[in-house]
Amino acid sequence: MPEAWAGSRVVVTGGSGFLGRFVVEELRAHGAAEVFVPRSREYDLRDRDAIRRMLADARPDVVIHLAAVVGGIGANRENPGRFFYDNAIMGIELIEHARQAGVRKFVTVGTVCSYPKFAPVPFREADLWDGYPEETNAPYGLAKKMLLVQGQAYRQQYGFNVIHLLPVNLFGPHDNFDPESSHVIPALIRKCVEARDAGAAEVELWGTGAASREFLYVEDAARGIVLAAERYDGEEPVNLGVGHEMSIRELAGAIAAVTGYRGGFRWDPSKPDGQPRRALDTTRARERFGFTAAIPFEEGLRRTVEWYERTRAAGDGTG
Repeated sequence: MPEAWAGSRVVVTGGSGFLGRFVVEELRAHGAAEVFVPRSREYDLRDRDAIRRMLADARPDVVIHLAAVVGGIGANRENPGRFFYDNAIMGIELIEHARQAGVRKFVTVGTVCSYPKFAPVPFREADLWDGYPEETNAPYGLAKKMLLVQGQAYRQQYGFNVIHLLPVNLFGPHDNFDPESSHVIPALIRKCVEARDAGAAEVELWGTGAASREFLYVEDAARGIVLAAERYDGEEPVNLGVGHEMSIRELAGAIAAVTGYRGGFRWDPSKPDGQPRRALDTTRARERFGFTAAIPFEEGLRRTVEWYERTRAAGDGTG
């Protein structure tokens, strides 16, 4: 639908990050010629004056807000205050000043971490308020959840077209492979590759391996976000996912197979599993703007491992 973007200026916060680079590519593929990616060194989105300056410089019609401070279970446990404040303040100030600047549409990308710890599986958007999030990532999840409240309130009072998307765990090339802050798939890929190369007999992993997760390949996520920006104008939040889950133990086995790691795994039950289960009901995304995931998990995992191996060999800092 190139006509949807003809003549539109689009700001993508976090547009140089893992997800953002694919969203920018998808926007350009859909005909968006003017895409502005604010860099944190020039525009600190925690600072309202920097936000005002960014909006004045870019003059966007549409803002897609991807910028976030994120990490795995360990990073969430070590930085709960930072993860709450940075994510809340960026979104709150950006939505407010985008409204004041006359932005036509604002796309907030939230998180599956906003769901209650024991939400019925599959998670339905109607269950979002039926309990407290899993404790290790609650500050992050609640910060993002407040942006849903803000968007709905601004729609009601000001007629501001804010939509809110809830992507499940993402993975793919350009992900964060830092062992101190990475999510589960890049962390496992790195551990398996390093153990394979070292000839290690086993790898130690957090938790029991019984928790389940759903994983959405990053290119699919980018396509879903752009489709929503084009076609969806509702106040209700919308899940972005694939609609099925796997246990972390199954995930470890799949990554071992793709990386060629032949050793075993030693699970450490003294470390947290995180949320017991995660799997989304993806009906609303399919019905409201025609999104379904297209890339099978196995294919996405193969592409991710190949990218990691290639960039690691080139010595670009991924490990």
